[in-house]
Amino acid sequence: MRSAHHRRSIRLPGYDYTQPGAYFVTICTRDRQCLFGQVVGDEVRLNPLGQIAAACLAELPSHFPDVELDEWVVMPNHVHMILVLTSPDRGAQSGRGVQTGRGVQLNAPTRMPSPKKGTVAVMIRTYKAAVTTLARREHLAEGVWQRNYYERIIRTEAELRSVREYIAMNPLGWERDEENPDRT
Repeated sequence: MRSAHHRRSIRLPGYDYTQPGAYFVTICTRDRQCLFGQVVGDEVRLNPLGQIAAACLAELPSHFPDVELDEWVVMPNHVHMILVLTSPDRGAQSGRGVQTGRGVQLNAPTRMPSPKKGTVAVMIRTYKAAVTTLARREHLAEGVWQRNYYERIIRTEAELRSVREYIAMNPLGWERDEENPDRT
């Protein structure tokens, strides 16, 4: 008898990842390679693959009308973002550091099953696929991403402010970041 490989999900069991609210998402490159560029001083300098990663991220709201892209940054080997899922009637907005948290219903756990369409997982899978496809087309990389991604449900305004600050300050701390293979 063959044993099936079962991956343990890091998602909150029973949580409806389509419900309106804010989500802090981190996606890492395969083997944590610095594929997207480098940090010089306190500035991220994106290479062509990093520019693709940033452009695809900025386009996410145009492909998912119920998502707003709040604060985000493309680092050399990972991407941080705040996705804000809105009610279907609110429409999408996009921008770096947009103050979308004001007036947005923040998340509280529910026990509803999560439908496939419109989930954070579908959005991240679409983003990762787009970056990988363009990277291959431009002969920049074959494999770009590690499997899966990390997310945290943002439940309060204070937490939203804290995550925004963390993302904005991420390039400043790169020299000491454990994700930086050249950290001092």
